Amino acid sequence: MKAFILSSSPRRNGNSALLADAMREGLTAAGHAVDLVYADEIVSHFLRDCRTCRKTDGECAIEDGFRSAFLHRFLPADGFIAATPIYWYGVSAQLKAFFDRSFCYYAASYPQSANVIEGMKGKRIGLLLSSEETFPMVSGGIVAQIQEYTRYTRGSFVGVVHGIGNARGDVRHDPNDPIGSARRFGETFFTRHATDYQIDTPRAGKVWG
Repeated sequence: MKAFILSSSPRRNGNSALLADAMREGLTAAGHAVDLVYADEIVSHFLRDCRTCRKTDGECAIEDGFRSAFLHRFLPADGFIAATPIYWYGVSAQLKAFFDRSFCYYAASYPQSANVIEGMKGKRIGLLLSSEETFPMVSGGIVAQIQEYTRYTRGSFVGVVHGIGNARGDVRHDPNDPIGSARRFGETFFTRHATDYQIDTPRAGKVWG
């Protein structure tokens, strides 16, 4: 399987980047292909008004690395993992811009939008978070946002690893071992049990065995 990890902190040795790298190690150890990308290398502009910005042939007019990364790296992936520090109880601006910019390509005004939509659907989704604050609901807004994105794109939200740290690399000292958890998350990402029950979902009497 192929995984696309987007590390959205500009810090290459920051806490969420360390989690992303551990996730990459786990996926690689399990035999999967992994593409780890730093958001600030591909996204340098926010979404604009497509009605005035789009080129005459339907292509997005924003010139940065997003188009290539989204069409040729994100869309072909079987799984997507977003790594972000928690800023103001939400995702980083870089990660939000990545999601926002995808609108240029699944909007009906893009000539290949039907193909883009098919490529967005059905992915396994994972989330890696880092924050200084330990309050259990500090990640609530982000988890809800990613859960809704997953529902909207008919994917499967596989799980979350949340590391606590402030200074660069501080997450290594979290006694809950989020680095190890992220590595194990990568090892089991494409095989771990993931459900999103609805009231009429057929259910077995047991989850395991």
